[in-house]
Amino acid sequence: MRAVITVIGKDAIGILHKVSGICASHNANVIEVTQSVLQDMFAMIMMVDISSIDSDFTALSDEMAALGNAEGLAIHCMHEDIFNSMHRI
Repeated sequence: MRAVITVIGKDAIGILHKVSGICASHNANVIEVTQSVLQDMFAMIMMVDISSIDSDFTALSDEMAALGNAEGLAIHCMHEDIFNSMHRI
């Protein structure tokens, strides 16, 4: 099972570190990351393996949302099945 995590907001030092740290604390493995800085805006998409997480997916998602609120970022954590359903043609 995998999840897609998106992060958008004003660029700052340590965003990738903080997001990947939450993944590590839940035993979620970051598989792939793509990120860009457009002027002063940060955008990142992560693919994360959640098959071995030590909590339910909602806890991971809620912690990501709380980080986003604290840092002024829009962070969304979505199960791959939901992501694929939303983007199916």
